[in-house]
Amino acid sequence: MATVELLFSAQPEHVRTARLVAAAVARRAGVDEAVLDEVRLAVGEACSRAVGLHRSNGVTTPVRVALTEEEKSFTIEVGDEVPGAGVAAADAAGVPGARDAAPAEDFDDADGEDEMGLAVIRGLVDDVEVSAGEEGGTIRMRWPANPDAAFS
Repeated sequence: MATVELLFSAQPEHVRTARLVAAAVARRAGVDEAVLDEVRLAVGEACSRAVGLHRSNGVTTPVRVALTEEEKSFTIEVGDEVPGAGVAAADAAGVPGARDAAPAEDFDDADGEDEMGLAVIRGLVDDVEVSAGEEGGTIRMRWPANPDAAFS
């Protein structure tokens, strides 16, 4: 299992770089060419969401992206370090236990953009997991891959 980790400061201009890296690593992992646009769009949406959360909450730590090539799949995890942020959206997305991860007042401020971003990601990626808690949140996206086809 090979993993590429990308850390970038929460600046919107770095999202494009994350998209380009994700597409290049996905191609190398054997993700079908027809799906690469969806990978780019989903990663862009997830990274934009993380950047927005960091900036609106004054978090100065980097946004993290882990791109993992497995035997028959390719996984991208985009993580933020905003405690409890996105819990309402994760709860709305049907993530079990998400509501228990943050105080009730977090649900009163549920951001419509956050929910919209997650809806876009769900529309682009069939296999998505959203988690949120005291350490921050993670969006895990997975696509089928055929590493042997990448080099043929």
